[in-house]
Amino acid sequence: EAVVLLCGRYEGVDERVARASDLELSIGDYVLAGGELPAGVVVEATARMVPGVVGRFQSAATDSFFSGPRLGYPQYTRPRSFRGLKVPEVLFSGDHGRIRRFRLREAWRKTLRNRPDLLGLRLKAPTTEDTEITEEPNG
Repeated sequence: EAVVLLCGRYEGVDERVARASDLELSIGDYVLAGGELPAGVVVEATARMVPGVVGRFQSAATDSFFSGPRLGYPQYTRPRSFRGLKVPEVLFSGDHGRIRRFRLREAWRKTLRNRPDLLGLRLKAPTTEDTEITEEPNG
C-alpha cells in the first residue's frame, strides 16, 4: 500500500486536489508556511510501525502512544543528582514491577498536566495497572 503526502504552501492545496484525496490530515492547531515539516512528522511517526525500520520492534511497541493516549514517562540519565534535582530512588531499586508501575503512574500524571484532552480517549488495550492508576484519587 502506498501513501502520498501533498505539502501545501501558505493557503493549502487546490480544493479539487483535496477533494480527490482519501484523507486530509492536520498535525496541530497552528499555521506553518508549508507542509514539508508536517509531512516529516507523519513519516517519522508512521515509519516506526513498519517492521525493520526500528532495530527492535519492541522499542516502538513501548512508545507512549502505541498502547493508548498517554504521554511518555519522565526520562533520567546520569548524574544521579544535578543541581539538587535527584533521580527518583525507585529507579535504583532493582524492583522491575515497582519501576514499571512508577513509570506508568508518572506517564499518567504527565498526561493529566500537559495534555488533559487525551484523557477522554480510550486506551486500545488497558492493563490492570492502567485501570488502577487512572482510578486512584491522586492518580
